[in-house]
This record gives sequence, C-alpha cells and structure tokens, in this order.
Amino acid sequence: MELLREMLSYPFIVRALTGGLLISLCASLLGVSLVLKRYSMIGDGLSHVSFGALSVAVAFGWAPLAVSIPVVAAAAVLLLRITGNGKIKSDAAIAMISAGSLAVGIIVTSLTTGMTTDVSSYMFGSILAMSREDVVLSAVLSLIVLGMFILCYNKVFAVTFDESFARATGVRVSGYNTILAVLTAVTIVLGMRMMGAMLISSLIIFPALTSMRVFKSFSGVILSAGTVSVVCFFIGLVLSYVYSIPAGASVVVVNMGAFGIFSVIQAVRRR
Repeated sequence: MELLREMLSYPFIVRALTGGLLISLCASLLGVSLVLKRYSMIGDGLSHVSFGALSVAVAFGWAPLAVSIPVVAAAAVLLLRITGNGKIKSDAAIAMISAGSLAVGIIVTSLTTGMTTDVSSYMFGSILAMSREDVVLSAVLSLIVLGMFILCYNKVFAVTFDESFARATGVRVSGYNTILAVLTAVTIVLGMRMMGAMLISSLIIFPALTSMRVFKSFSGVILSAGTVSVVCFFIGLVLSYVYSIPAGASVVVVNMGAFGIFSVIQAVRRR
C-alpha cells in the first residue's frame, strides 16, 4: 500500500495508470474479435501506419492526434476493403501497408527533425507521454467499445464467427467490420503513446490468446481477456516504476507470463 501511495502521488503515474487501464481494456475486447477473425496482425500494421502519420505531424508541427487518428482509421478501412475483395490475403495486405508506412515515417524523420524525444517515445513508448487529453479520449473510447459489446453482443458474435450467416440474418456485416476497424485504429493511436509502435499490438493479441487457453465460450473469453489485460497492465506499470524499466516492455513481459500460466492450466486440465 505504501508503494501504491507513493506511485499515485505523481500526476504522470495517475494519468498513465488511468489511460493505460482503459486502453488495455479496449484493446483486449477488440482483440478477441480480431484474433478470431484472423486479423490479429492488424494491430501491428496500424501501429506502423500511426508511426508514419505521427512522424509527419511532428515534422510539420501539426497536432499528432488530429493527424494520426483519421489517417490510421482510413488505413484500417482500406485494409478491410483490400482483404474483402479476395485478391490480396490479409497478412500480405497488412505487411504491405505496414512496411510502406514505416518507411515513410523513417524517411520524413531523417530529413526533418531527426530522432527527437517525441518521435522516440512514439516508437518505443514513454510513461510520460500520456496527457490529460489522452485520458479523456481513452475514457470516451472505452465507453464506446463497452457499449458496442453490451448492446450489440449478438451481432458482434455473429460477425466474428460467421459473416455469411450474419449477412443472411440481416446484419450489416460491412458496417460492423468498419466500426471494429475504426475503434481498433483509435485504440492503437492512443495506446502507442505509452506502449510504442513496436509493442502496442501485444495489448490486442496476448489477452485474447491467453484467455483462449482456458475458456471456450465467446463471453468467457471476452470477460477473461478484459480482466487479464487490466491486471497485467497494472502489474507491468508497478514493475516499471519499481525497477525503472520501460513500461511497454514491462507490460508485455507480464502478459507473456500470464500466457504461460494459462497454458499450464490448460495442460493440467487436459491430463
């Protein structure tokens, strides 16, 4: 308790904890659908798009979020369109857009500002990067994501597992896919301020895969993923503070540990 009181005495820790917990919750819930739809690498691709957009914004002195959110959202919708027509597989489309965006970001950075503190924090994450505005946006995003899963649970379930059946029952599959893509894009942009472009996709992938080791129902995986993600982020942030290590890397390592524990539980159950 003394350690927690000490941590919470710093405003930047409070902002990081509040915003990080909300972003982790959003990423884990969206990640369940993305992993089951085999779009798990979309987080990695969009983080590179976000880095490219943020690099351009920093170079020209523009507002980073105002530039990156619409750009990344457009990239997410574009990825759905490309993979939806069947001409290019999802992994190839993600790799193509990811590499191209990262290359643009690196070139713009090298020709203008160079590797400044702002650019470095977007690439590798920084616990100091979470602002009050980020926390507010994270809270709004969390309400939207939670509302979608609570109010549209059956439709999200149908779209996740069987798009053909969902379309036959009158569900606007393309609309829900677009909503998932845009919400994922916003989550990526907000989360990479702390986690960094290199690690933000772990918040989407790890909680879902970890929960699938033990739980088999869609609702069980969703509840477990949200809980695992929030707990792992909290523990990771505490370890980051205690041992003075990067918060993003610390959170990922804790998620890896949770995955190992759930895998052991799965193996014991099978025996």
